[in-house]
Amino acid sequence: MTDTAVLPFGISQYSTLPQSFAEDLALYRTLGIPYIEVVEAKLDASDPHLQLKELRNSELNVSSVQPRVHSLFPDRPRPEPKMPKDRIAQLRKTIELFGPLFPGTTLVTITGAAPNGDFAHAYRTAATEYRELAKIAADHNIRLALEPLNPVLMNTDTFICSLPQGARIIDTVDHPAFGIFLDLWHFWDDSSAIEQITKLRDRIFGVHISDWRTPRAFGDRYLPGDGEIPLVPLLKTIRDTGYSGAYTMEVFSELRLEGSLWTNPCRTVRAGKEAFARLWEQVCA
Repeated sequence: MTDTAVLPFGISQYSTLPQSFAEDLALYRTLGIPYIEVVEAKLDASDPHLQLKELRNSELNVSSVQPRVHSLFPDRPRPEPKMPKDRIAQLRKTIELFGPLFPGTTLVTITGAAPNGDFAHAYRTAATEYRELAKIAADHNIRLALEPLNPVLMNTDTFICSLPQGARIIDTVDHPAFGIFLDLWHFWDDSSAIEQITKLRDRIFGVHISDWRTPRAFGDRYLPGDGEIPLVPLLKTIRDTGYSGAYTMEVFSELRLEGSLWTNPCRTVRAGKEAFARLWEQVCA
C-alpha cells in the first residue's frame, strides 16, 4: 500500500543497467526514490544473500522483481534453458528466494515466444504452469504478474500482445496471486486501452512507465513526458481503479544510441522522478 505522503514512484534496475547492484542502491537512496524493482540478473548468482541483506537494510521498498529467467518459453534475451520445465524451475527458485525476504512483492513475468508458432499449445501450457506457480507464490506470500508486450516483440519475446489476451490467461488461471503488470509502453496506442484497464481493475499488480517514440532499436525508450504516450489519462484511469502501488520507471536503452538514457544513470533517475512528479500532480488535480 502506498503512503499518500510519498510520491508513488519507483525505478526498475533495467533503467540503470550499466551500473552494479550496489551503485543502484546508493543512487536511488541519494535521490530519494521510494520504490525499487529488483533485476535478479544483477545479483551474484552463486550467493545473492549479502546483496539482498544490504537491500533489506536500505530505505527502499521492493515493489516488484524481474526474475533472472522471467518467461515460460525462450525469449530473445534469455534463450536458455529451452524447456519450459527448466525455466519454471528457475522461476520457482526466484519465488523461494524473494518470498521470505520481501513478502508482498510481485514477480514480473512474460510468456516468451510460442514454440513453432503454436499459439494454442502455448496458451494451454501457460495457463497450466501459471496456475501452479501462482500457488507456490501464494505459499511464499508474494504475487505473480503477467506482462503483455507490444506486437513488435511477437515471435521473439511473447505471444501475449494485448491486454485482452493477458486477461484471457488470468481468467483461466483464476488465482488471487496471479494478475497483470501494466507497461504503458506496450499498449498505449490501443484505442480500447482505457476500457481494458478499467476491466482489469481488480487484477492490476504493478505498472511500468516510460515514453514512446518510434524505436531505433529493441531497447529505445524515453523518459515520461518526452514522447507520444498520453500518460495523464492512462495514469488517471489506473489510479481510479483503486490501484495504490508503485509506478515504476523502466527505460531500456542502448549505449550506442544518440542520447542513450544509460549514459548518465544519475541524470536519468533524477529527471525521471521530476517528470513523474509533474505528471502525478496533473493526475491528482
